[in-house]
Amino acid sequence: MYISHITLKNWRNFRSVDENLKERMFFVGPNASGKSNLLEVFRFLHDIAKRHGGGLQQAVKDRGGISKIRCLATRRDPDIIIGVEISEFVATQPKWKYEISISQKQRGDRLPFLKYEKVWKEGALILDRPDEVDKKDPERLTETSLEQLNANELFREVADFLQSISYLHIVPQLIRHPEITRGDKVGEDCFGVNFLAKISETPENIRRARLRKIQQALSIAVPQLEELEQIRDKRGIPHLQAKYKHWRPKGTRQQEAQFSDGTLRLIGFLWSLLENDTLLLLEEPELSLNSAIIRRLPALMYRISKGKKRQIFITTHSSDLLSDTGIAPEEVFLLIPSPDGTEVKVASEDAEIRALVEGGMPINEIVIPKTSPQNMEQLELFP
Repeated sequence: MYISHITLKNWRNFRSVDENLKERMFFVGPNASGKSNLLEVFRFLHDIAKRHGGGLQQAVKDRGGISKIRCLATRRDPDIIIGVEISEFVATQPKWKYEISISQKQRGDRLPFLKYEKVWKEGALILDRPDEVDKKDPERLTETSLEQLNANELFREVADFLQSISYLHIVPQLIRHPEITRGDKVGEDCFGVNFLAKISETPENIRRARLRKIQQALSIAVPQLEELEQIRDKRGIPHLQAKYKHWRPKGTRQQEAQFSDGTLRLIGFLWSLLENDTLLLLEEPELSLNSAIIRRLPALMYRISKGKKRQIFITTHSSDLLSDTGIAPEEVFLLIPSPDGTEVKVASEDAEIRALVEGGMPINEIVIPKTSPQNMEQLELFP
C-alpha cells in the first residue's frame, strides 16, 4: 500500500495542504521552508500508531506540545487536521482514509485531545468519533482508536501500515561513535546510532545477501572497495569491514571508523532501500556524496524499489539529484514560503514549468531557481 493523498491544516509551516502523492516524491524548497516538517507529519502518524511507546500523547510530547506543531500563521480555527488516503498499488481508488483533528484544552493540564477521528473503508465511514461513549467519558478523546488494539480491529491494516513507515537521515559520526548518545538497543534508529547493531540482528543469510548487493554498488562509487562484511571484535561489538585495493598484494582492510562520510551515508541509504517495502522517508540523501553519484541515486532508488512497489519521499536541495530525466513534474513538490505559511505546489500544476518540461528543459534547471531565496546576491555584501 502507499499514501495517495495528504490533507493538512495548521501543521507547522503549512496552513493548508491538499495534494495527491505519487510512489516517489521530491520535496524541494529553500532553507526553513518546511521540507523536513512535511516529512515529519508521516513520522507523527507513525508515532501515534506504533505499539510500543507510541500514542497521541507521546507523539505530541516528543515534539514539544501542540504549540510547537501548530502553524504559527494560523489565526482563527486553530485546530490541527491531518488526513491521509491509503491505496493499494494495483487499485485506482483509495482503500482507506484516515483523518484526525487535534486541539488542546485551554485550562488545567492542557493535554492534546481529539476534536474528531474518522476512518473510511472503500468510501464507507466505519469510525466516527466522538461517539456516544466518548461524550459520556471525554477523557477517552486523549487517545486515538488507531493506537488501541481493542479499538482498531476494523482498520488494523491502517495502523500496521502507518507504524511500518521508516525514516533515515544517517549521521556518520554516530555510526563511528555510538557511545555519544549511548545507543544500546536495536529499534527505531533515524540517525545511525544503532545502525551496526541493526545489521547484526538481521538473519545471517539476509545480511550477507544485502551486504553483497551493497558492495556491488559501492564498487562502482568507490572503485578501490572489493569486499564488505560484518565482523565482531573481541568484545562482541559489531563492525563493518571493507577490503580496499592497495599496493600490497592482499590489499588492506578498514572498519567504519576509517570510512568516509559519503561511504557511510551510501551504505545506510542502500541498506534502507533493501530493508523492507514500506514508505521510506529520506532526508537529503545527497549529503557528502560526489555529484556523479548523486545524479544516479534516483535511478538506483527506482530499480531497487520497483520490484517491491515501495513509496519513497525525499527532501533535497540538490540540482544533481533532480537532473535525472526520469523524474516527472508530478513527482516534485515545490515549497514556497510566505508570511501566511508555506504553500505546497506540485510542479506539474504550474503552467510555466509544464511548458518548459514539454520543451525539453531538465526539471532541475526549472525548479531549483524557483525555490532559491530571493536577493541571494546581497549575501556577498555581508560585512
